Amino acid sequence: MLPDSPVETYPELLAIRGLGHGLVLRQPGVTVCTDREASLQRLRAGFEAGVSAMGLDPARMATAEQVHGGVVVPVRDVGSNPEADGLITDVTGLALGIVVADCCAVFLVDPVRRAIGLVHSGKKGTEAAITSVAIGQMEESFGSRPDEMLVRLSPCIRPPAYEVDIAGAIRQQAIGAGVPAKSVFDDGICTTSDMDRYYSYRAEKGATGRMLAVLAWAV
Repeated sequence: MLPDSPVETYPELLAIRGLGHGLVLRQPGVTVCTDREASLQRLRAGFEAGVSAMGLDPARMATAEQVHGGVVVPVRDVGSNPEADGLITDVTGLALGIVVADCCAVFLVDPVRRAIGLVHSGKKGTEAAITSVAIGQMEESFGSRPDEMLVRLSPCIRPPAYEVDIAGAIRQQAIGAGVPAKSVFDDGICTTSDMDRYYSYRAEKGATGRMLAVLAWAV
Protein backbone atom coordinates (compact mmCIF):
# COMPACT_ATOMS: atom_id res chain seq x y z
CA MET A 1 0.00 0.00 0.00
CA LEU A 2 1.37 3.39 -1.00
CA PRO A 3 0.56 6.53 0.98
CA ASP A 4 -0.71 8.45 -2.06
CA SER A 5 -2.74 5.49 -3.33
CA PRO A 6 -4.59 3.84 -0.44
CA VAL A 7 -5.94 0.42 -1.36
CA GLU A 8 -8.76 -1.49 0.34
CA THR A 9 -8.65 -5.28 0.22
CA TYR A 10 -10.99 -8.03 1.44
CA PRO A 11 -9.96 -11.01 3.58
CA GLU A 12 -11.97 -13.64 1.71
CA LEU A 13 -10.29 -12.64 -1.56
CA LEU A 14 -6.85 -12.42 0.03
CA ALA A 15 -7.33 -16.03 1.14
CA ILE A 16 -7.51 -17.27 -2.47
CA ARG A 17 -4.06 -18.29 -3.66
CA GLY A 18 -2.88 -16.46 -6.77
CA LEU A 19 -5.69 -13.88 -6.77
CA GLY A 20 -4.87 -10.17 -6.85
CA HIS A 21 -7.47 -7.55 -6.05
CA GLY A 22 -8.14 -4.19 -4.48
CA LEU A 23 -10.12 -0.97 -4.47
CA VAL A 24 -8.02 2.18 -4.96
CA LEU A 25 -9.65 4.71 -2.63
CA ARG A 26 -9.83 8.51 -2.51
CA GLN A 27 -6.45 9.96 -3.40
CA PRO A 28 -5.35 12.68 -0.96
CA GLY A 29 -4.29 15.95 -2.56
CA VAL A 30 -5.80 15.25 -6.01
CA THR A 31 -8.31 17.90 -7.09
CA VAL A 32 -11.29 16.27 -8.79
CA CYS A 33 -13.91 19.08 -8.86
CA THR A 34 -14.12 18.90 -12.63
CA ASP A 35 -15.64 16.70 -15.35
CA ARG A 36 -15.36 12.91 -15.26
CA GLU A 37 -12.67 12.50 -17.92
CA ALA A 38 -10.47 15.23 -16.50
CA SER A 39 -10.81 13.71 -13.03
CA LEU A 40 -9.83 10.28 -14.33
CA GLN A 41 -6.74 11.74 -15.99
CA ARG A 42 -5.69 13.36 -12.70
CA LEU A 43 -6.23 10.09 -10.85
CA ARG A 44 -4.39 7.93 -13.38
CA ALA A 45 -0.96 8.01 -11.72
CA GLY A 46 -2.50 7.06 -8.39
CA PHE A 47 -4.48 4.26 -10.02
CA GLU A 48 -1.30 2.86 -11.52
CA ALA A 49 0.53 3.08 -8.19
CA GLY A 50 -2.38 1.34 -6.46
CA VAL A 51 -2.48 -1.47 -9.01
CA SER A 52 1.27 -1.95 -8.62
CA ALA A 53 0.79 -2.08 -4.83
CA MET A 54 -1.60 -5.01 -5.43
CA GLY A 55 1.26 -6.87 -7.12
CA LEU A 56 -0.32 -6.44 -10.56
CA ASP A 57 0.85 -4.82 -13.80
CA PRO A 58 -1.14 -1.64 -14.58
CA ALA A 59 -0.22 -2.05 -18.25
CA ARG A 60 -2.03 -5.41 -18.30
CA MET A 61 -5.57 -4.23 -17.67
CA ALA A 62 -8.90 -4.51 -19.48
CA THR A 63 -11.51 -1.86 -18.71
CA ALA A 64 -15.16 -1.15 -19.51
CA GLU A 65 -16.66 2.07 -20.85
CA GLN A 66 -19.46 1.77 -18.25
CA VAL A 67 -22.68 3.04 -19.81
CA HIS A 68 -24.88 2.01 -16.85
CA GLY A 69 -26.26 -1.01 -18.65
CA GLY A 70 -26.38 -4.77 -18.32
CA VAL A 71 -23.80 -5.88 -20.90
CA VAL A 72 -21.02 -8.25 -19.81
CA VAL A 73 -18.21 -9.21 -22.19
CA PRO A 74 -15.49 -11.88 -22.06
CA VAL A 75 -12.00 -10.38 -22.49
CA ARG A 76 -8.64 -11.91 -23.31
CA ASP A 77 -6.43 -8.85 -23.79
CA VAL A 78 -5.84 -5.31 -22.56
CA GLY A 79 -7.89 -2.32 -23.68
CA SER A 80 -11.23 -0.61 -23.26
CA ASN A 81 -14.44 -2.47 -24.04
CA PRO A 82 -17.15 -0.13 -25.35
CA GLU A 83 -20.69 -0.17 -24.00
CA ALA A 84 -19.93 -2.76 -21.33
CA ASP A 85 -20.39 -2.62 -17.57
CA GLY A 86 -19.06 -6.06 -16.77
CA LEU A 87 -15.93 -8.01 -17.73
CA ILE A 88 -15.04 -11.69 -17.32
CA THR A 89 -11.84 -13.59 -18.09
CA ASP A 90 -9.83 -16.71 -17.33
CA VAL A 91 -6.52 -15.25 -18.56
CA THR A 92 -3.76 -15.27 -15.95
CA GLY A 93 -2.04 -11.91 -15.61
CA LEU A 94 -4.88 -9.93 -17.20
CA ALA A 95 -6.40 -7.51 -14.70
CA LEU A 96 -10.02 -6.36 -14.92
CA GLY A 97 -10.70 -2.76 -13.90
CA ILE A 98 -13.81 -0.66 -13.35
CA VAL A 99 -14.34 2.75 -11.70
CA VAL A 100 -17.04 3.55 -9.17
CA ALA A 101 -18.28 6.45 -7.02
CA ASP A 102 -21.46 5.25 -5.25
CA CYS A 103 -22.15 2.39 -7.69
CA CYS A 104 -21.12 -1.07 -6.51
CA ALA A 105 -18.09 -2.94 -7.78
CA VAL A 106 -18.98 -6.64 -7.71
CA PHE A 107 -16.05 -9.07 -7.60
CA LEU A 108 -16.88 -12.58 -8.92
CA VAL A 109 -14.41 -15.42 -8.41
CA ASP A 110 -14.46 -19.04 -9.50
CA PRO A 111 -11.42 -20.50 -7.72
CA VAL A 112 -11.93 -23.96 -9.23
CA ARG A 113 -11.68 -22.97 -12.89
CA ARG A 114 -9.67 -19.81 -12.15
CA ALA A 115 -12.19 -17.53 -13.80
CA ILE A 116 -13.12 -14.05 -12.62
CA GLY A 117 -15.62 -11.29 -13.29
CA LEU A 118 -15.83 -7.64 -12.30
CA VAL A 119 -19.10 -5.73 -12.58
CA HIS A 120 -20.16 -2.08 -12.30
CA SER A 121 -23.65 -2.19 -10.82
CA GLY A 122 -25.46 1.07 -10.16
CA LYS A 123 -29.21 1.64 -10.20
CA LYS A 124 -29.66 0.83 -13.89
CA GLY A 125 -27.17 -2.02 -13.94
CA THR A 126 -28.82 -3.55 -10.90
CA GLU A 127 -32.23 -3.22 -12.54
CA ALA A 128 -30.74 -5.07 -15.52
CA ALA A 129 -29.53 -7.80 -13.11
CA ILE A 130 -25.97 -7.43 -14.38
CA THR A 131 -24.57 -9.60 -11.57
CA SER A 132 -26.83 -12.46 -12.65
CA VAL A 133 -25.82 -11.86 -16.27
CA ALA A 134 -22.13 -12.03 -15.37
CA ILE A 135 -22.55 -15.27 -13.43
CA GLY A 136 -24.43 -16.78 -16.37
CA GLN A 137 -21.70 -15.62 -18.76
CA MET A 138 -19.04 -17.27 -16.58
CA GLU A 139 -21.04 -20.50 -16.65
CA GLU A 140 -21.30 -20.34 -20.44
CA SER A 141 -17.77 -19.17 -21.21
CA PHE A 142 -15.71 -21.02 -18.61
CA GLY A 143 -17.91 -23.78 -17.24
CA SER A 144 -18.11 -22.06 -13.86
CA ARG A 145 -20.53 -23.45 -11.30
CA PRO A 146 -22.29 -20.79 -9.22
CA ASP A 147 -22.25 -23.05 -6.15
CA GLU A 148 -18.43 -22.95 -6.26
CA MET A 149 -18.18 -19.19 -6.75
CA LEU A 150 -17.54 -16.34 -4.34
CA VAL A 151 -19.05 -12.85 -4.64
CA ARG A 152 -17.77 -9.71 -2.88
CA LEU A 153 -19.52 -6.33 -2.94
CA SER A 154 -17.56 -3.11 -2.58
CA PRO A 155 -18.72 -0.16 -0.50
CA CYS A 156 -21.54 1.62 -2.34
CA ILE A 157 -24.29 4.12 -1.65
CA ARG A 158 -27.12 2.76 0.51
CA PRO A 159 -30.32 3.86 2.24
CA PRO A 160 -30.99 6.31 3.80
CA ALA A 161 -28.46 8.21 1.66
CA TYR A 162 -30.05 6.68 -1.46
CA GLU A 163 -33.58 5.57 -2.17
CA VAL A 164 -32.61 2.25 -3.74
CA ASP A 165 -30.96 -0.66 -1.91
CA ILE A 166 -28.68 -1.71 -4.75
CA ALA A 167 -26.49 -3.84 -2.47
CA GLY A 168 -29.46 -5.84 -1.24
CA ALA A 169 -30.63 -6.42 -4.81
CA ILE A 170 -27.14 -7.50 -5.93
CA ARG A 171 -26.93 -9.98 -3.09
CA GLN A 172 -30.28 -11.48 -4.04
CA GLN A 173 -29.25 -11.67 -7.70
CA ALA A 174 -26.12 -13.61 -6.79
CA ILE A 175 -28.03 -16.01 -4.53
CA GLY A 176 -30.77 -16.37 -7.13
CA ALA A 177 -28.13 -17.31 -9.71
CA GLY A 178 -26.96 -20.16 -7.48
CA VAL A 179 -24.17 -18.66 -5.37
CA PRO A 180 -24.49 -19.86 -1.74
CA ALA A 181 -25.55 -17.10 0.66
CA LYS A 182 -22.47 -17.84 2.79
CA SER A 183 -20.28 -17.06 -0.22
CA VAL A 184 -21.69 -13.55 -0.80
CA PHE A 185 -19.71 -10.97 1.19
CA ASP A 186 -20.69 -7.38 1.96
CA ASP A 187 -19.51 -5.15 4.81
CA GLY A 188 -22.55 -2.89 4.53
CA ILE A 189 -20.48 0.28 4.12
CA CYS A 190 -22.09 3.33 2.49
CA THR A 191 -19.77 5.49 0.40
CA THR A 192 -21.30 8.64 1.91
CA SER A 193 -20.28 7.55 5.43
CA ASP A 194 -16.55 8.28 5.11
CA MET A 195 -15.67 11.05 2.69
CA ASP A 196 -12.01 10.87 3.65
CA ARG A 197 -11.88 7.32 2.30
CA TYR A 198 -14.45 7.10 -0.52
CA TYR A 199 -15.74 9.24 -3.38
CA SER A 200 -19.51 9.79 -3.56
CA TYR A 201 -21.15 11.12 -6.71
CA ARG A 202 -24.37 11.98 -4.87
CA ALA A 203 -22.84 13.55 -1.76
CA GLU A 204 -20.42 15.60 -3.84
CA LYS A 205 -23.08 16.52 -6.43
CA GLY A 206 -21.13 15.04 -9.33
CA ALA A 207 -17.93 17.02 -8.69
CA THR A 208 -15.99 14.00 -7.55
CA GLY A 209 -13.40 11.42 -8.47
CA ARG A 210 -13.64 7.69 -8.94
CA MET A 211 -12.31 4.65 -7.12
CA LEU A 212 -10.73 1.88 -9.16
CA ALA A 213 -11.71 -1.74 -8.52
CA VAL A 214 -9.25 -4.33 -9.83
CA LEU A 215 -9.32 -8.13 -10.00
CA ALA A 216 -6.83 -10.56 -11.59
CA TRP A 217 -5.25 -13.97 -11.38
CA ALA A 218 -1.75 -12.75 -10.65
CA VAL A 219 -0.05 -16.14 -11.02
